[in-house]
Amino acid sequence: MKLSILLVTLVLCGSLQAQVGIGTSTPATSAQLDVSSTTKGFLPPRMTTTQRNAIASPASGLTIYNTTVKSFEVYNGTSWYSTVHYVGESYGGGIVFYVYDNGQHGLIAATSDQVVEGQFYNGVNRYTGANADGVGAGRMNTLLLIAGQMPDNQLGSFAAKICSDYSVTSGGVTYGDWYLPSKHELNLLYQQRGLFGNFVDGGRYWCSTEFDDTLANIQIFGSSGMQAMSNKSSTSLRYARAIRAF
Repeated sequence: MKLSILLVTLVLCGSLQAQVGIGTSTPATSAQLDVSSTTKGFLPPRMTTTQRNAIASPASGLTIYNTTVKSFEVYNGTSWYSTVHYVGESYGGGIVFYVYDNGQHGLIAATSDQVVEGQFYNGVNRYTGANADGVGAGRMNTLLLIAGQMPDNQLGSFAAKICSDYSVTSGGVTYGDWYLPSKHELNLLYQQRGLFGNFVDGGRYWCSTEFDDTLANIQIFGSSGMQAMSNKSSTSLRYARAIRAF
């Protein structure tokens, strides 16, 4: 009887130390747990950000699905981080306001305006060819605006140059690749303006998409969200908010 109990105990101890397979009788030798299925997936604990924050002493590597931000999150021993980026996330020196490729890429806006009552041109009306639009287009527009207008005034006090010169240090990293958003990017930012809470209500914000040598596009950050055109020399209630891509 005692021998039988000893044998059972040894078998159980050996099983506890071996790999565990669910849906497979031959778990991978490098895995402690190997789950195999062609019809079902792995479902981790699901909880809100508030519930996550209530976890006492989370272990490094602890993984959950955050239903508030709709993303997997892992605890790295210091803080929680998401495996994908999401709108509203504080990241990369600002706040994420647009994502694509399942959160792998997107756009970040600075947390405050870089231009207050500033002009679009650099003292001389000219068309620089900065007429691109869409996600990412603002970067090239900004480069064209700076290259086309700097010969007139090396001081470069205009919206595109001010946004390009902006930099911010966050988490020990200095981010300096900011630019004036394109017309489409500015509209995406307008749609998420509530995340920031400090856009000027009714303010006219410059974008980097030109119309011709004297006019450039703006967007009104009010209830209408209307996009219009403005004289490049105008400084009356003209603002700009720098963005960057990731």
